[in-house]
Amino acid sequence: MGESVRMITQNQAMDIWSLKREGLSQRQIAKKLGLSRNTVAKFLKKGSITSYDTSQRTSGLEPWHEALSAKLNEEDYTATRLHRWVRAQGYTGSYETVKRFVSKEKASKERLAYLRFETEPGLQAQVDFSEFRVRTNNGEEQKYYLFVMVLGYSRQMYAELVTDQCLRTFLDCHQRAFAWLGGVPVECVYDNLKNVVVRRLVGQIDWNTTMLDFAHHYGFRLVACPPYAPWCKGKVERPIGYLNADFWRGYVFSTLAQANADLLHWLKEVAAQRVHGTTREVVALRFEREKPSLGLLPVQSFDTREKVVRKVYRDCQVSFGGNRYVVPHRWVGKKLLVCSDGQQLTIYHNADAIVTYPLASGRGELVQNSAFYKALKEDLRQNYRKFSYTKGKARQRNDVWTQSVEHRPLDWYQHAIEGELCPN
Repeated sequence: MGESVRMITQNQAMDIWSLKREGLSQRQIAKKLGLSRNTVAKFLKKGSITSYDTSQRTSGLEPWHEALSAKLNEEDYTATRLHRWVRAQGYTGSYETVKRFVSKEKASKERLAYLRFETEPGLQAQVDFSEFRVRTNNGEEQKYYLFVMVLGYSRQMYAELVTDQCLRTFLDCHQRAFAWLGGVPVECVYDNLKNVVVRRLVGQIDWNTTMLDFAHHYGFRLVACPPYAPWCKGKVERPIGYLNADFWRGYVFSTLAQANADLLHWLKEVAAQRVHGTTREVVALRFEREKPSLGLLPVQSFDTREKVVRKVYRDCQVSFGGNRYVVPHRWVGKKLLVCSDGQQLTIYHNADAIVTYPLASGRGELVQNSAFYKALKEDLRQNYRKFSYTKGKARQRNDVWTQSVEHRPLDWYQHAIEGELCPN
């Protein structure tokens, strides 16, 4: 068999062209260079040296190139992980081959330039959390979190400092943001926050169910950025840096409430009045054009309280957050809905509130209304159930619980001991 044309070296290619110019035939050139006549003929027909210079042998990994590229588009997998995966698909080659392919693919992605896109009015908002720290007078650091929502068209921004990133706080921030903006966008874009994305599995997103309910209530669509793709949220990433530099740096912190009041003032009087570097328009003026395109706010706000179902124990208590709360004894054995807004805890049966307590601050505490246990003691029906049967096999009715007891003064017992007649 003749050699493959792709195996011709750069020097051999130049020799073929040189001998051809000297007038040698293809047969003579092949004989002189030790190549097959077909190889020389194909090379001369191709008419290019560089096309052979850069050619490579076919890789045994080539049947999996497309699948591996798709995996890398899905997640930023390591070469080790992809080597295990492709071997399970039947690849028998080396790890180094996979490593070279993965490195080349990642390098090509890093060199890509991304076209800036502008969204239509009312279409999109981008949401993110950022961490801010405050140094107290005694030198300690206190951590706060900055919630930011930015409308994609106008760049109008809402921001708020909070003490935690729990789901209830996250949803409350959304509600205040929508109220402040005066409407709801078609979609909200998020990073892979746990409050939004529970997990990704084979390219599918497992959404937080409460977040889905919230989005349905307000009528917007959830959009999650691909992992390791910060450019998808550029409209909210950059404003956080702007807020940090223009508002936060040098700010004298006193209380959280005052900081949020000052922050809202800055958003209205400074951030909204600037000429945006990309749109080249005043943010507030552009926002006025966007507001009519925002969706209407719902009639009722979403109930963001933490909700769990708890069974009432025989001691008339339900557990929540490591503490116990007492309910009336008629609910023993029933399942009740327990709701907490972080300050108060309310226990419901269906839509009816049974009791509301201040939320216990520690753990292992018992929170109760003394009237509930008093009512239990006075419940004759409960006493009947306790005392109507004796233990063991004999099931003899005991009606003592229905009898009234005569109350006597203490001196009656003293007379009885001394053998005297008891006074009437």
